[in-house]
Amino acid sequence: MTDSETAESVYDAVDAALCDWQQGDCVLGEHGFVFRLDPRRPLSEAAIEAAAAGGDLAETVVCGLVVLTQTCDVIRTCRERAFLEVAPLVEVSEQEMHPIARGRRPQYAYLPGIAPRRLVADLDRVMTIEKAVVLGWQRMVGCHHDDHARALTRALVRKRARPAFPDDFVAATRKLQQRLQAKHNKGSGEGRALQALREIRVRAAPSWQAAQVDVLFWFIREEDQSDFEGTGWASYLDQWLALVVRGGRFNVHGQVATLEDLTAKDYVESDSLDLDHLSRRKG
Repeated sequence: MTDSETAESVYDAVDAALCDWQQGDCVLGEHGFVFRLDPRRPLSEAAIEAAAAGGDLAETVVCGLVVLTQTCDVIRTCRERAFLEVAPLVEVSEQEMHPIARGRRPQYAYLPGIAPRRLVADLDRVMTIEKAVVLGWQRMVGCHHDDHARALTRALVRKRARPAFPDDFVAATRKLQQRLQAKHNKGSGEGRALQALREIRVRAAPSWQAAQVDVLFWFIREEDQSDFEGTGWASYLDQWLALVVRGGRFNVHGQVATLEDLTAKDYVESDSLDLDHLSRRKG
């Protein structure tokens, strides 16, 4: 067998191994995650150890990896696309799982196939591997349905395309955000109401740069959550909006709604409010 024939057989083996893989699929167990560091300024414990040994690459052991590369590129022949992007899996608490599943923690992505193990993807860390590495992996399906795959896509987009809000808006909504974070996992009526929200969106008119801005908050509930323990959504809405600092250039309004209540224009002209932190617009 010639060298070229050997290479062709490797390509064929890799392509065959990857033909069923798709974005969101995982491998579980101990795996190495590698990242580059500045030996003069190591930040993490792993980086400090690597720098002390004279290296500029550090490796940490994680409990699994998830494929982030789009499915169409995963299954393309490795002759054309030799690499995959993967992120480490991390274990979180039961309390943390709910906001992650609802897309309110942009650092993480929810994967229903491994959710019973309380594992999620850590999108802050991404590593490139050659496709041949997957030959030694046992595939674990991360997304069983189209809805799961779409939710993962939204999580990946949200991580890279979060809006940068003006500093004065960030300051005006700080108490609201602190309240939502503090109450979200509580067993109170307010906590359950927050858990019943699909997402929170905010729209600025005519724009964030205007001298006077009408800010509309949409607290988008699930279709089957019309009321809460007789108190009603109106009471919670008033409490949440009262936490937004009035004055300055913002005129604040709000509405509890379902997706059906919003037009497509409403949705695309609004931005998701992130529970991890509000990104600040510089300049």
